[in-house]
Amino acid sequence: MSADLGRVFSGVGAVLLDFDGPVCSIFAGYPALQVAAELVEVLRRRGVDVPPDLAGEPDPLEVLRRTGAAGNYGTTRAVEDALCAAERRAVETAEPTPYGREVIVAAQQAGIPVAAVSNNSAGAVSAYLAAHRLAGYVSPVVGRAYADPDRMKPNPEPILQAVRALGQLPARCVLVGDSLSDIEGARAAGVAVIGYANRPSKVDAFRLAGAGAVVTSMGEIAEVLLDRAED
Repeated sequence: MSADLGRVFSGVGAVLLDFDGPVCSIFAGYPALQVAAELVEVLRRRGVDVPPDLAGEPDPLEVLRRTGAAGNYGTTRAVEDALCAAERRAVETAEPTPYGREVIVAAQQAGIPVAAVSNNSAGAVSAYLAAHRLAGYVSPVVGRAYADPDRMKPNPEPILQAVRALGQLPARCVLVGDSLSDIEGARAAGVAVIGYANRPSKVDAFRLAGAGAVVTSMGEIAEVLLDRAED
């Protein structure tokens, strides 16, 4: 266990997990690129003049974000509904992250509550947790606000929503995330943050962004929690 990781977990009262990354790869079997292209087709069917950079956007969440920024709520709702449906389909073939389940179970054994805070839809997250017999271990599940992408992380609101639901102070919570938006959102919320660098290029980026600790395997976090459970 690294000194940074031990320091972050000292006195922690709750663990907040991002979903896509720390828990699973949601688009492993239904690629994000395909979903993003389908959302672009929703825009075209509604008569939106799609610029080339958006037409080639590989991230469905970014398609939703840019749609919301355009200011047409009806179109944003249409893209949101299509993305929710795609995510529900995607979780059926999502690939569990190694040691993601062990982190959740070890936290319960240590008496530490776990919440999910995701830019994916709450319905998709809950469906995955139920299918993998983890629903009873994770509460609350905070997904993105419906058709309001400005409230996705790095906006700290969903993180603080989970903190309030857990009855904790932000300073006693830690968020585990695999993106810069997780780190930025956690820091804005006053929550400690661990960067899960599932690609080598993320390690330095997370450290520069201010992550309290960086891990390359969820197993490192599971080990810390198991130690807590045994104390």
